[in-house]
Amino acid sequence: MYVVKSPLSDADLKTVAEALQGALVDLVDLALAAKQIHWNVVGPRFRTVHLQLDEVVDTARVHSDTVAERASALGVSPDGRAATVAAGSGIGSVPGGWVKDSDAVAALVDGLGAVITRMRERVTETAEADPVSQDIFIGITADLEKHHWMFQAENA
Repeated sequence: MYVVKSPLSDADLKTVAEALQGALVDLVDLALAAKQIHWNVVGPRFRTVHLQLDEVVDTARVHSDTVAERASALGVSPDGRAATVAAGSGIGSVPGGWVKDSDAVAALVDGLGAVITRMRERVTETAEADPVSQDIFIGITADLEKHHWMFQAENA
């Protein structure tokens, strides 16, 4: 059922809807994974890593809202439920319990790398179908790549 009618063709809408839903799932899971590690990081770099993790959480949450609202604007109902996120995320599981600061950084490098790879695919997939959504994916990718760089530099 469409409550909001999209200006996109059905084929383009399908492509964009899948890209937006996938991005929403990845961003929600990235925020959850970063927050889980944030609560459990220990080690000599605790404070800097702890604060840096919150920056990733904030970025992921802001962008997940943008993605969900773009989907809604196109007449697509976004799905950020826990079961949907768990089933569709591209991020691997994060360690449980206390996490050494260097392991926390490595986990974020891996998680961000996975999301960035999928986000770049979405940039390509939406180029023709909807440049507006593509622009959103480009902005998200730029922000995530900045975090990725900073976490890589932590363990260099």
